[in-house]
Amino acid sequence: MPDVSLPDQGHGIRGTLRGNAPVPLSVLDLATVGSGFTATDALRTSVEIARIAETRGYHRMWVAEHHSMPGVASSSPAVILAHLAAHTGTLRLGSGGVMLPNHAPLVIAEQFGTLEALAPGRIDLGLGRAPGTDGATAAALRRTDTLNEGADDFPRQLAELTRFLDDEFPDGHRYASIHAIPGPVQGSAPGGVQSPARPSVWLLGSSGFSAQLAGMLGLPFSFAHHFSAANTVPALALYRESFRPSDVLDRPYASIGVAALAADDPEEARRQVLTGALSMLRLRTGRPGLVPTPDEAAAYAFSPIERDFVDSWLGNVIYGDPATVRTGLDDLVRRTGADELVITANAHTPSARLRSYELIADAYDFPKDVAAAS
Repeated sequence: MPDVSLPDQGHGIRGTLRGNAPVPLSVLDLATVGSGFTATDALRTSVEIARIAETRGYHRMWVAEHHSMPGVASSSPAVILAHLAAHTGTLRLGSGGVMLPNHAPLVIAEQFGTLEALAPGRIDLGLGRAPGTDGATAAALRRTDTLNEGADDFPRQLAELTRFLDDEFPDGHRYASIHAIPGPVQGSAPGGVQSPARPSVWLLGSSGFSAQLAGMLGLPFSFAHHFSAANTVPALALYRESFRPSDVLDRPYASIGVAALAADDPEEARRQVLTGALSMLRLRTGRPGLVPTPDEAAAYAFSPIERDFVDSWLGNVIYGDPATVRTGLDDLVRRTGADELVITANAHTPSARLRSYELIADAYDFPKDVAAAS
């Protein structure tokens, strides 16, 4: 079928159906660092992925905040997004996500206001409430030994951030005279209105808390299916049941992150995704490191408990030849009712990840060059 533009409620909430895709397809990149490569290599690969995503017609590309993980170079999403913005012209870019408890809301508002000024109308601010790391690292980030991660604090932080983004603290509030710049500075502030828009705010989650909060606030929601698959359908149901129309959305909009890797040779796809599974096993057992090579992963002597973990992990990864991956993605849309898929290719080898995004685009008959086709 030809490309079809879906009704847009602003900020790229609804995109374009390319080729034969049932919903818009997007990208989540972790700037994966494989054994034998460097962080520089990983970030260069992120730029190449962004170029493929823009050229082939993926809807958006997100990067995620992680800390103290040698195999993940995305500790500073705002910095990476500024770099990607300089190498793209139309692709929506955003955080999937920024971990709100790790940062002062004003700092996030300033960073993403700057990104919006650099790439007007292209920036998403996806927010999570987990630390994105271990407790000790989270304490170091927050300069405190007491981690304030209570369910009651995230909504307060979110409300503060939103007010900074909109410059809407009421008179008499202690922050009423503080403005996140660049941003929609109003009233008597020098220079008047600086930006007519602000980043599109999303809530991210792997449980029901953020799903319900996103619904109550009428915000778009993205669920981390790629590492919490058992909770996907219940969380999306809770989001839809809790949804209240807002100035942002008149009906629910939910994306899900999904791990998927296509290869010309199905065996190579298996070899590559096993590297991601072994990397996650090591992370979960306190042994984080670079993503192992396919040969290292193939030769690893898994204990029975480790094998169960890896098999369970791979059970939620869609991999194989392009047709197999397309079938798996289509089935996931049918089972979850997701409005958008955000695909992450967790693998060791940069060329395999790049090739996967090309093959998935081919499987759905995406144009070879969106700009040339339009």
